[in-house]
Amino acid sequence: MGSLEGRVAFVTGASRGIGRAIALRFAAEGASVVANASRSGAHGSLEGTLEETVSEIQAMGGKAAAVVCDLIDPAAREGLIERASVPFGAVDVLVNNAAAGIMKLPSQTTNADRSKMHELNLNAPVDLAQQAIAGMKAKGGGWILNIGSATARQPAVPYRDSKRSAWTIGAYGATKAALDRYTVALAHELCEHEIFVNCMAPTSIVLTSGAEYVRDIARKNPDWVEPVEMMAEGALELCSGRHVGRVIFSRDIVHETARKVRSLDGKRILGDAFLLADPEAGAA
Repeated sequence: MGSLEGRVAFVTGASRGIGRAIALRFAAEGASVVANASRSGAHGSLEGTLEETVSEIQAMGGKAAAVVCDLIDPAAREGLIERASVPFGAVDVLVNNAAAGIMKLPSQTTNADRSKMHELNLNAPVDLAQQAIAGMKAKGGGWILNIGSATARQPAVPYRDSKRSAWTIGAYGATKAALDRYTVALAHELCEHEIFVNCMAPTSIVLTSGAEYVRDIARKNPDWVEPVEMMAEGALELCSGRHVGRVIFSRDIVHETARKVRSLDGKRILGDAFLLADPEAGAA
């Protein structure tokens, strides 16, 4: 039996990237996965669809369903956890992965820019967590994982990248800093109910399927990039263990718990917390 056998996991932003990887890894551990994105079907230049994520899980022998919802719309996300509970029952594992970044200098970020990022990066995760609490309590417990970002902290000087890159992440990082703080408060409120709330950020830039520009970075600066499997493994630890209010990086939680990093189907051990991304794997 997998570590998530009998669990129902709802993963936002699951049509591609980190969300897709977490959905696949959780399904490999026995979870019934409900995948969310703002839309299904073609994403233009963005690789991946909800249908592909669901089909891939089902091809592995897992259970999966899709729920389309534009999380930036407060009205659209009303009752979303209830809708996500229809295919397999009440959600007891929630992964708030979906996010949006508008990269402008902090002196030039408009109110509309800030409002959009706060709505998706902070308000949506809080709303979904609040919607999920009653069902988790009824099931005797649960897990909520918010996906954070290193941009919550200003990069140290000298910047690894350009000055402009370091500055333009400020407004996005502010939303992630707020999410960190909210995570800790919610975690301490809910731990007595066996609901474990944590926040995990990538240690480095994550190499995901279709991210060709990240492959180029990995070829030049291998230590700047981590495999998407690292994020999936860290998420699995935080959504199956008894961690309370952790705001932590992916490699750190994997190293701290001495986990082996496995392939997304769970069948192969790829390495440990020191595993580097392979820029040639899956390259076009």
